[in-house]
Amino acid sequence: MPKRLSRRSRTVGVLATGAALIAGGSMSLAPMQATASSHREAPLISGQPEYDNTDVYAFVSPDQPNTTTLVANFWPFEEPAGGPNFYKFNPDGRYEINVDNDGDSLPEFTYRFTFKESYRDQNTFLYNTGVVRSFNDPTLNYRQTYDLTLIQRNGGTVVGTRTLATNVPVAPSHVGDASMPDYRTLRQQAIKQLPSGAKVFAGQADDPFFLDLRVFDRFYGGKLKEVGNDTLRGYNVQTVALQVPTSALIKPGQPVIGVYSAVQRKNAAGSFTQVSRLANPLVNEVVNPIKDKDKFNASVPWNDAQFLSNVTNPELARRLNQVYKLPIPPTPRNDLVQVFLTGVPKLNQPPNVRPAELMRLNTSIPPAANPKRLGVLDGDNAGYPNGRRLTDDTVDISLQVVEGELVGMKNDLSDSVDANDVKFEPNFPYVALPTSGSAVRGGFSGSGGKSGNGTATTYNFGNRSAQTSTADDGGTPILPIIALAGGAAFLTGGFLMWARRRSI
Repeated sequence: MPKRLSRRSRTVGVLATGAALIAGGSMSLAPMQATASSHREAPLISGQPEYDNTDVYAFVSPDQPNTTTLVANFWPFEEPAGGPNFYKFNPDGRYEINVDNDGDSLPEFTYRFTFKESYRDQNTFLYNTGVVRSFNDPTLNYRQTYDLTLIQRNGGTVVGTRTLATNVPVAPSHVGDASMPDYRTLRQQAIKQLPSGAKVFAGQADDPFFLDLRVFDRFYGGKLKEVGNDTLRGYNVQTVALQVPTSALIKPGQPVIGVYSAVQRKNAAGSFTQVSRLANPLVNEVVNPIKDKDKFNASVPWNDAQFLSNVTNPELARRLNQVYKLPIPPTPRNDLVQVFLTGVPKLNQPPNVRPAELMRLNTSIPPAANPKRLGVLDGDNAGYPNGRRLTDDTVDISLQVVEGELVGMKNDLSDSVDANDVKFEPNFPYVALPTSGSAVRGGFSGSGGKSGNGTATTYNFGNRSAQTSTADDGGTPILPIIALAGGAAFLTGGFLMWARRRSI
C-alpha cells in the first residue's frame, strides 16, 4: 500500500481535483452545482434528477460468491426531510442495468425496471397518514411498485423478453422515525427472491458515494480546515439492485462481464429517449468536456470511439500539471484506455474486446476477505477498477491513476475521505439504510440520526461546528452548506412574513 502523504500533500490532491473540474467548465461554485461521481454531471440531466444515474456498482457478492451483485443509484442529493412530496422513481422512465458478456460492447442482457405509483387518499397532503410498519398499511398513502423485465439479445438483436417479477413493492422514502419507527422491516419487505435464485430490490438508500465536494466553494475560501469531510453525508438516493447467479450472466469459459446503467424517458410522442448513462465513476465528469456530456448520456457504448481523445489526452492531468506543477505521463494515455475502455490485460479484459466505456468485472476473482479501499492499486484484485464495490475509494484511485500510478509514477493523491459515513449492510442489497427525515441537518435545533446506523445527531442553529453523527467510522463532523443555506433562508423568510403580519 502506498505511503500516505502529509495532510498538506493530501490537500493538494483535493485542490487539484477541484481546480481541474472548475477550470474544465464548472462555472458555478455552489456545492449543489458540483459533480460527485455522476451527480448532476451534465447540463440536461441536472434538471431531471429523477432520471439522473449517480453511481453503478458491480461485484462478486461477498456472502454469496456464486452470485454477482449489480447496483445502480439515481436522484442525487436527496434531502431526507424533503416532504411532503418525497422521492420516487418516475413512472415515465425505464431504468436499466445492461450486461455485455462477450466483449463486443453490446448488451446480451438488459434488466429493465418500470414503475407505477398510486395514492390511497388524494384528499390529504401527507405522504403517510400515520405510523407505517408495512408496505400494506393503509397509513402509507403514496406507494410505488415495479415490474422487472429481462431483455435478451444476440449481436444487438432482441431474441427474447421475459417478465421476471410484477408489482414488487418499492421501499418508501424514510419520512422520519415518528412515521416509520422500524424502517429496516420496510427495507426487508422490499427484497424479493425470484424463482431463478436471483434477488431484486428497489427503494431509497443512503448515498454510498463518499468524497469531499467543498473544494468547489472557491477552495474552501482559502481556509483549509474542512478538508476531508464527506459532503454526501446524510443524503439519500434511489437504488435498484440485483443479485444474479453468476452462471446466468457469463458465457462458458469467459468470466468477464461489462456493465452499464441507462435511463430512458418517455417523450411527448410516447416513445422513449435515453437521457442518462453510467458505468465507471467520474468519466462524464472529469474525462468528458462540457461539449460531450449530453451527447455521452444519449449514446451507447458501441459508439464510444468518438470520445477516445478525451481518454488518451485527459484534461484532468493537464490541469494538475498546470496548477500544481505535478508531473504527468506522456500522451497518448493507453493506461487510461485500459481502465476506462478495454479492461486491464490479465485482470478484466475480455478476448476480442471492442473499446467501450463499460465497468468490467472478472467474476472468477473471489471476493476479498478484507477489502482494501484502493482496490487493484493496493493488490486487491477484487476491487476497482475490476468492477466496483461499495467500499472502493474511487476518487483516490482515479486521481492516482490519472497521475500515472499504472505506468510507474507512484503518488498518493487523495481527497482525505476514505470511507462512507455509515457502514454498509452485510447482506443484499448491501447499501446502507437511508437517513431518516428526523435527522435534522441544520437550520434549527433538533436531534436525529442515521436510523439503525450510528450515534444520534444534535445540531444548534448557526453553529457550523456542531456535532453530527459519528456512526461507526469516527468521521469528521460536517454541516452541509446547502442545508445551512436552505434552513437560514427558510427561517429568514418565515421571520419576515411574521414581522410583516405583525405590522398590518
